[in-house]
Amino acid sequence: MYSNMALVEMVMPKMGESIMEGTVLNWLKKVGDRIEQDEAVLEVATDKVDTEVPATHAGTLKEILAQKGEVVAVGKAIAIIITDGDEHGTIEKPFNEKNIVTEQKAHQELHTVHVEQSQIKTDKASGGKFYSPLVLNIARKENISLSDLERIPGTGKDERVTKNDILHYLERRKRGDTQLKPDLKKESKKQDSIIHESVKPATSLNGNVEIIQMDRMRKMIADRMVESKRISPHVTSFVEADVTNIVYWRNRMKNEFMEKENTALTYTPIFIEAVVHAIKDYPMVNVSVEGDKIIVKKDINIGIAVALPSGNLIVPVIKNADQLNLIGLTKHVNDLARRARANKLGPDDLSGGTYTISNVGSFGNMMGTPIIVQPQAAIMALGAVIKKPAVIESPQGDTIGIRHMMFLSHSYDHRVIDGSLGGMFVRRVADYLEGFDLSRKVFS
Repeated sequence: MYSNMALVEMVMPKMGESIMEGTVLNWLKKVGDRIEQDEAVLEVATDKVDTEVPATHAGTLKEILAQKGEVVAVGKAIAIIITDGDEHGTIEKPFNEKNIVTEQKAHQELHTVHVEQSQIKTDKASGGKFYSPLVLNIARKENISLSDLERIPGTGKDERVTKNDILHYLERRKRGDTQLKPDLKKESKKQDSIIHESVKPATSLNGNVEIIQMDRMRKMIADRMVESKRISPHVTSFVEADVTNIVYWRNRMKNEFMEKENTALTYTPIFIEAVVHAIKDYPMVNVSVEGDKIIVKKDINIGIAVALPSGNLIVPVIKNADQLNLIGLTKHVNDLARRARANKLGPDDLSGGTYTISNVGSFGNMMGTPIIVQPQAAIMALGAVIKKPAVIESPQGDTIGIRHMMFLSHSYDHRVIDGSLGGMFVRRVADYLEGFDLSRKVFS
């Protein structure tokens, strides 16, 4: 039947530098459907974003190998596509050196994983519990025994042990605090002697409340916020900056900018530019922590918190922001914000950030105490630009005038950023903003 066709194996693609697996959310095509190259075939969730996966080839969807809800390792086959070709019923791999290297590595890892996974599922103590290939690989490399793996508290669906769960266990193990679930076999003997067990009373709710189940993104945000506060001791320093020159300059330039670049000139890229200059002055803010090591990042990748229509926040990243001029920064900011609100961001758009900015002023707030995006070490909140009376210093003396003022709130990880560095950094950002050149040219 398929004598003039070729069968191509479609694999779970690499969706970011630290992403090793994805969960199949939904298939957009069914077996037998015709698909075009780069047409969306399924939706996949990672620990960073939900995204659509496009077809690698045009043809007909012959077989679905990964079902809805299944966790699949990067490089593993998820579907088979029938395409026009010269081969007779053989399965082709995407002929791409990068894909070949990725798949070979993935298959090597999966060979070991499948052996261990089969052992876990057949072991009576496991009760047929499922562990993802990534979790099993980590357990193998870190010499975590089967009995200990079973007793690690899981936060995933059906209490499944996730990557974060096993990494948190390894952190605790380094500190000598393993804190595993009790061994049920041993505990069952203790239960026989327990006469009374205290049970927390159920919460009583009346008809004047509404119960809303968190969606997946809200639960993810909640977990990350709690985790960040647990990992990093947060300290926040505040500075008020006079941004009058920036306001006047933007008002003068925004129409010309729109005409020539077909995009809006906002304050955000100007603020990002000042933060980038300050990071160059104080590179120890652009760091992360791994155990007892401080990792100083040479790249300056700025995350920008974007509010979605749902009310949730997402943080796309401008890579190598220090290599962009104001026009480039503006276009990147506007593009990422537009695609974020249209749910068109990919995992790579959300990875690799080294420092984050959150514009709380867009909500009318004067200041905030933002929570650090792990594994970064600092984040800055930009308050609303507000007119207020201020002292203006001049060689002729001090006067009172109406100025455009805003608060900068700098939260930082006090394990590696002391108050002096954190305070000097936010002060330097304010200095760059206040020293903005009113006669600056954008177009030559």
